[in-house]
Amino acid sequence: MLNFKSPKALVFALIIIYNLLAASTVSSQGQLQVGFYSKTCPNAESIVRSVIQKTFERDPGSAAVLLRLQFHDCYVEGCDASILIDNGEEGERKASGNLGVGGFEIIEEAKAKLEGICPGVVSCADIVALAARDGVALVKGPFYEVPTGRRDGKVSSKSLADNLPEVDDSIQLLKSKFRQKGLSDRDLVLLIGVLFPGGHTIGLTACFFMQARLYNFTPGGGSDPAINPEFLKQLKSKCPFQGDPNIRIPLDPVTDFIFDDQIFFNIKNGFAVIASDARLYDDENTKRILESYVSSAVGNSSSSGSLPSFKADFAKAMVKMGNLGVKTGSEGEIRRVCAAVN
Repeated sequence: MLNFKSPKALVFALIIIYNLLAASTVSSQGQLQVGFYSKTCPNAESIVRSVIQKTFERDPGSAAVLLRLQFHDCYVEGCDASILIDNGEEGERKASGNLGVGGFEIIEEAKAKLEGICPGVVSCADIVALAARDGVALVKGPFYEVPTGRRDGKVSSKSLADNLPEVDDSIQLLKSKFRQKGLSDRDLVLLIGVLFPGGHTIGLTACFFMQARLYNFTPGGGSDPAINPEFLKQLKSKCPFQGDPNIRIPLDPVTDFIFDDQIFFNIKNGFAVIASDARLYDDENTKRILESYVSSAVGNSSSSGSLPSFKADFAKAMVKMGNLGVKTGSEGEIRRVCAAVN
């Protein structure tokens, strides 16, 4: 029989037991839902939001970092925070496609605060999804409801991340990789920039990701012909051949830290910075989708009379991506720290 020496200890123990039982009851439904923690940890989302807000005040680029982190987590083994596990050189973090992915310490900070209030309740996978949403909102992007109830994976392996999309992939290969995950061409147009440093409408990229496009795109060392000639000169001056690969440049030179649709105008006019953005104009379907957002921005009605909303569609695509391969119910676990399995 349990013996508690003080009423406070008894109350605390009962709270933990209640939280665990309530979480088990809800998660046994096997699906995500908005407000999953409303009874077990009512302040979970506001706690995460406060951490992201403070981080953003120190570093506005953190919003793009958190966006990229969620995609790279979800693409490999589903949205289960497997990328957060720090298990050495063979871990998922070390995959070549995850080069430059960051934000781990931000998620860990939020997790530590949640563990102090609701121990063993909120998953690292859900924190990743909530943090990405809150980062988007801070750069004037859409604030959308995030279904929660994910559980954390127990496996992290570099070999499982072999098929991540790459910045220099052709448009057909990019489309194929997205379709393998159940993501459409529209999702590709909306999310492609989330893959690489920045978020294609916000943030920075490194010259490391520019070398092939600027100096080895065609036989003999030619540049990507999709680049506007004057803009090509600017890019080469910022990222010289065999120069410092860590130099950072804005993905959207016009509105680099504001979430907006300027990137689509940049792509159309030859001012896309990274190759994967420019490739959207190489395929008739992705080009049509991209131009529909350009038309929407300038107010030109399509033949059907309806105009797509970039921000609304982006929010839908993020929620869809956040549902990839989720673990619920008795699957996985709720990690105590995000960098290690229990």
